[in-house]
Amino acid sequence: MKRYRHLFFDLDHTLWDFRSNSREALRELVADHDLIARGIPSAEAFIEAYEEINHALWAEHGAGRMPKEVLRVLRFRTGLQRFGITDGRLPGRLSEEYLERCPRKTSLMPGTLEMLRAAASNHRMHIITNGFEEVQHVKLRNSGINDLFELVLTSERAGAAKPHAAIFQEALRRTGASASESVMIGDNSDTDMLGARNAGWDHIHYAAETEPDTLATHRVAHHDELRRLLA
Repeated sequence: MKRYRHLFFDLDHTLWDFRSNSREALRELVADHDLIARGIPSAEAFIEAYEEINHALWAEHGAGRMPKEVLRVLRFRTGLQRFGITDGRLPGRLSEEYLERCPRKTSLMPGTLEMLRAAASNHRMHIITNGFEEVQHVKLRNSGINDLFELVLTSERAGAAKPHAAIFQEALRRTGASASESVMIGDNSDTDMLGARNAGWDHIHYAAETEPDTLATHRVAHHDELRRLLA
């Protein structure tokens, strides 16, 4: 395999186990606010509705049609309305508590820490993420991997989101790297892989939870595979 000097990682679903951490936080909110007594059949039913709505709203945000402040509250308001709950203040409270709790969860994708420690010995490592600035740094600090990365570039900070080539170009500018010595590693075909192709970078699809991207430069299903590939 071609030897890369700079590794650019996505964060959510690639290193930080977003699904497990988010669901843990949502279960806590359902219990703490006694939402079962208010008409939600189960925590799992609420999580299913929330995740469906959140996915659709993130697509709107990524297309520039929805501010983050609206997204953060609307995903809870719409989720509650599915179960007939129309408490005007509750969505805002849930949003605030979720944003406080979820980023402090510490679960990483299997094999993440071992892979990162091995890769750090002979690579410069960075993050490119579409997540919110203040939230992503909390995740990195609390999960114990913050010090492994030189640059953490969020879409907010860059003024552009994956898959736009501009965020990749900004990452090169900030690190002094070139596209030829860089590789993007991420789970999302529509943002990480397509974005890297748009920017002319090699890209490794971490397909632990998705179908492998056949156009990716390389594909792995576990971080043990990625560790061996980078070695």
